Amino acid sequence: MKLKLALIFGLITVLNIQAQDIFGKWKTIDDETGEEKSIVNIYEENGKVYGKIVEILNPSRKNALCDKCEDENKNKPILGMKIIDGLEKDDDVYEGGTILNPSNGKVYKCRLKLGDKPDTLQVRGYIAFFYKTQYWHKAD
Repeated sequence: MKLKLALIFGLITVLNIQAQDIFGKWKTIDDETGEEKSIVNIYEENGKVYGKIVEILNPSRKNALCDKCEDENKNKPILGMKIIDGLEKDDDVYEGGTILNPSNGKVYKCRLKLGDKPDTLQVRGYIAFFYKTQYWHKAD
């Protein structure tokens, strides 16, 4: 009986992990400070994946501008800004697009992949062979 319960629990866990996708709202976590920074809504449009900041969690940063951006986002509000742009699905990862870091204004190549833990998204930004990874958490 215990074996049957263990198998059923294992199957439910596997199905739950497989049923997850990257779409929806994610809480961004600063990889250096551990600070919760914002909520990003990840969505699909015309076969490509995008992400927009829909909430800023630090009250003192609610009206922050992207003063370090050098493109069309220069001095624009961070709230409502599209930071993930043009990713496409390739097996279990989304890549081929970019991600903007509003803190430093830099744009990186981007890869998104569901994390090993439930409700976790691996967000990786690249410059050449160097990369930095953050783990975002599904927002309620």
